[in-house]
Amino acid sequence: MRAYAGRMEPSQPILEELLASARVVSITMRVRFRGVTHREALLLHGPAGWGEFSPFPEYDDDESAAWLRAAVEAAWEGFPVPVRTRVPVNATMPAVGTADVEPVLSRFGAVTAVKIKVAERGQTLDDDVARVAEVRRLLPEAKLRVDANGGWSTAEALLALEALAPYALEYAEQPVLDTGDLRAVRLELRRRGLPVLIAADESVRKAEDPLRVAREDAADLIVVKVAPLGGVRRALDIVAQAGLPAVVSSALDTSVGIRAGVALAASLPDLPYACGLATLSLMDGDVSPEPLLPDGGWLPVQPVAVSEELLERFKAPIERADWWLERLRRVAGKL
Repeated sequence: MRAYAGRMEPSQPILEELLASARVVSITMRVRFRGVTHREALLLHGPAGWGEFSPFPEYDDDESAAWLRAAVEAAWEGFPVPVRTRVPVNATMPAVGTADVEPVLSRFGAVTAVKIKVAERGQTLDDDVARVAEVRRLLPEAKLRVDANGGWSTAEALLALEALAPYALEYAEQPVLDTGDLRAVRLELRRRGLPVLIAADESVRKAEDPLRVAREDAADLIVVKVAPLGGVRRALDIVAQAGLPAVVSSALDTSVGIRAGVALAASLPDLPYACGLATLSLMDGDVSPEPLLPDGGWLPVQPVAVSEELLERFKAPIERADWWLERLRRVAGKL
């Protein structure tokens, strides 16, 4: 082991170890999400368990390196000691039509919070309002958040959030992409007296400086995801430095990746918001015989077993497996 920043870093696996343990899976989505119909993931097995490397195909090798660091942390180092035994989770509503809202919600069981995708390309504000209104009708007491993934301009965001505010939004996640614009939207909402909090997601996980949103007063809270931030420990450090409330979310992971998100949520000193860690409900299968699916709006903090039979069942086609293994070789060179 070698020392750094006041603690010891476990020896990192060499490329041959990574390749020897790698398994590539492809799981069908029950509903199209972020343009994805099949979720592919490369799983790694090490002395501490399983890790997941599943950056979306369009991500370049530099951005994907953080995802590999997170997978190596999970499989070779393990997670910090948790401070809670379960974590609350929200349902996630893709940008579906109103007729599909109830069937999607039913897959999550009883939940007290719902994140609703808005600003989908090819859709209108009327579509967004209708979707939010339908969720509110079905769950009149639930906490609702909307997620635009930076899809609006400043003017569009203000127009949309004024239209959506009557549905009692808990917060709006990344209404605009630029951090400066995010601050402008937040301040203008305050000036107008609209009680919608602003959450930063892409401005944290895709930024060279994830703390800029906190320094510039651009958000009321931050969304943190283990894989894009390079692991549970780095995410914990970012939350501590930001000094803002945090929501833990996932990136369409298998139970292996969800387990890392649960580990982060279980290790935070404060967890004021339900986590976006129930997205396995949107997938038609998993690699674990006991998948991390919500029970009454909660996920347990526990190890995840991976089944050889399920790894075989969801094995990716050979050409896709080769694509992922070559990607692993390239990205490992970035670490």
